[in-house]
This record gives sequence, structure tokens and C-alpha cells, in this order.
Amino acid sequence: MIARFEELDWQPTPMGDLMLRRRTEPTTGREIYEVKLGEEYLMSSLFTVAEEELATLGLAAAEGEELTVLVGGLGLGYTAVTALRDRRVGALTVVDRLGTVIDWHERMLLPVSAELVGDARTSLVEDDFFARMRSEPDAGGYSAILLDVDHSPRHQLDPTHAHLYTVEGLRELDRHLAARGVFALWSDDPPDDVFMVKLEAVFDDAVAHIVDFDNPLTGGVSSNTVYVARSRS
Repeated sequence: MIARFEELDWQPTPMGDLMLRRRTEPTTGREIYEVKLGEEYLMSSLFTVAEEELATLGLAAAEGEELTVLVGGLGLGYTAVTALRDRRVGALTVVDRLGTVIDWHERMLLPVSAELVGDARTSLVEDDFFARMRSEPDAGGYSAILLDVDHSPRHQLDPTHAHLYTVEGLRELDRHLAARGVFALWSDDPPDDVFMVKLEAVFDDAVAHIVDFDNPLTGGVSSNTVYVARSRS
């Protein structure tokens, strides 16, 4: 069976050509949405379990009510909408460097766009998450920061992102968290012992969760990693 692709949008960006496309997956018959940046596949709606678990595991560690949540990386929107389904979330800010991605959701091009954009708690902001973490924090801090931009702490989409995964970069991020706030990070790689040492140097209760999910393309099980840690402040 030949896969049929429908290009929903294509835009040049500072990081490369960005494409959103829809296709039917031959192995399942499902309608799939995919994002490519240059020649790299960034994400697919065929696999959303780990993106959802980023929000679920991160917010499970968060304490209190009226949580303020910052999501780094909008993508297809699954992390953000999963966060909104937690009744304790009072405000959700999603930062993405690519205004095109925000535009996709505002144009309702993706399956969760209506739920995301239609929720009054949501703010979509075009900005560089990594530069924001290096800047002075706003007063109060976030209850949770959920990050899904790079492939992993070792494999970044842009060299300017590498600093965040150092001890100094993690300390800068920690300044943006409220007392006992939670940092959660998605990774496509297995748990990284070297990164865990850095995470534990800055945060308490650091855990690397392995998230397994069925992979219809291989007929087996694949896995991602979600790191969760708590601010010491």
C-alpha cells in the first residue's frame, strides 16, 4: 500500500524548513499528523503516549492547587492538553520558538487544537524557551515546567540549547520554579546516567521514568524517557 501525504503547511524558519503533513498509516489505517524540520522527523501523532506522560508524571509530582504550568515546546499539542485535563491547573503558558507552530493550532489544523486554544487557561507565546530560562525569572515562579523540544539532553535540535543541560543551565531553569516546583523533561533516549548526575546536583527527588508504548510499525514495544525532579528552594 502506498502512503498518501497531504501537506497542510510548509514554512521556512531560522532552524530549517518546517512542514506539517497528514497521511494515512498503512499498517493501522489511522490518520497521522507529522512534523518535519528540514530532513528530521520531529514528531508524529502515531506516538503520543510519552508526550502525554510528560504532563501526567510531571504534574503528579506537583503540589497544591491553582498550578501555574510552563510548557516548553508546543508541537502537536499533546503535552499541553494533557496538562489542561488536570483540574488543578489554573494557568498554562506554552512557549514555542516557531510562530508557525502556534499558527497551526490557532487555525485548528491539528486534532487537539480546539481543546487547547479554546481553554481560557491557555496562553501560546512565541519565544525562545532556552533564552527565557537564561533571563531573569518572573515573580512567583511556576509550579511545573514541562520541556519537550530536543531529542534528548545529548541530541539537541540547535547547538544553543546545549547549555540548559549543564549544571549551570539547570540552575538557571530552577530560578523559574516556585518553591518545590517540578521540572519534567521528555527524551527519546534511554535514561542517561551522566545527565542524572547533573539533575541530582541541582534538584531533589530526581527520577528517570521509562515510558513504554506499542509500536505498530515494528510490531513491538518502544520506549522514551521522562525525567522528573523537584526544586530544592
